[in-house]
Amino acid sequence: MASIASKLQQVRRRIDDACTRAQRPVQSVTLLAVSKTFGVDAVREAHAAGQHAFGENYVQEALAKMGALADLRGSIQWHLIGPLQSNKTREVAEAFDWVHTIDRLKVAERLSAQRPAHLPPLQLCLQVNLSGEASKSGVAPREVAALARAVAALPMLRLRGLMSIPAPLEGVDAQRVPHRQLRELLQVLQLQGLALDTLSMGMSADLEAAIAEGATIVRVGSAIFGTRSG
Repeated sequence: MASIASKLQQVRRRIDDACTRAQRPVQSVTLLAVSKTFGVDAVREAHAAGQHAFGENYVQEALAKMGALADLRGSIQWHLIGPLQSNKTREVAEAFDWVHTIDRLKVAERLSAQRPAHLPPLQLCLQVNLSGEASKSGVAPREVAALARAVAALPMLRLRGLMSIPAPLEGVDAQRVPHRQLRELLQVLQLQGLALDTLSMGMSADLEAAIAEGATIVRVGSAIFGTRSG
């Protein structure tokens, strides 16, 4: 079975190739290794192979890993990419570097109030529900601009851009459609004067399509760590 280091190398090669096809510098895309449900040893192995940004879905699981990996804190960036409940905002404000899943002003306000003053601003993305499915988290596209303006005004936070989790689609052309919609939404916000630079979109199955449409962060789990159990 291939090691995590070799799988990381394969994913980075995919990113390099996608950037070349899109005529983008490879430095314009950050690989976020989605380590949810995988243990501390897997994160250490990925870190030893040069990976520094890790995505977690569950706050308590992430906090346990952070504690076990405290010796690496200076060279690890922790991103929350799962839903955030109001009762977990203090822990997230105190421990994470990024949150990708903001879709309510109340949650952003709590993060702003609870972010310790000695830490740099918490980096945020708004999660957009492009498909309008009731079962999915995220703000509706028509509500993004108002939420973005409100969040961007909060202290101790820095709104960076947008995130989405589109439904799985077959073929690069089909996969590009929702990623293009998210990029166009970001461009509208930029034209309105918001200083945004981040599109968190694309996963193991569709990172090429996401990069073709301007992704700046791709969230890759199974292609690095293998099939997860939960």
